Amino acid sequence: QVQLVESGGGLVQTGGSLRLSCAASGRTFSSYVMGWFRQAPGNEREFVAAISSGGGFSAYSDSVKGRIIISRDNAKNSVYLQMNSLKPEDTAVYYCSRRTGSVVTAASSYYTWGQGTQVTVSS
Repeated sequence: QVQLVESGGGLVQTGGSLRLSCAASGRTFSSYVMGWFRQAPGNEREFVAAISSGGGFSAYSDSVKGRIIISRDNAKNSVYLQMNSLKPEDTAVYYCSRRTGSVVTAASSYYTWGQGTQVTVSS
């Protein structure tokens, strides 16, 4: 059974940076679209970014575009989220997930979720 394990979260001041990582088990990582989502208390899980299986196409939510970069290393079965110029409204638990097919933004289209990593941005 494939597992996704997120890491790299923490407490950072406004304007700071963090790099999240998601490591996947299994031998078919390069076949999947990988996505990052986040969920703040009382809110629904929302799309942050996603990257195609080969890494040639990525998509971002408007709220993070220009500040966050998604990347992947298929040789290491890993996907990353470089977050810069962080804001208090970025505070949430960040999850990675995967799907087959094309890059989409709906959380319901993804499966095999990780346990999440907490990102807290202080003002």
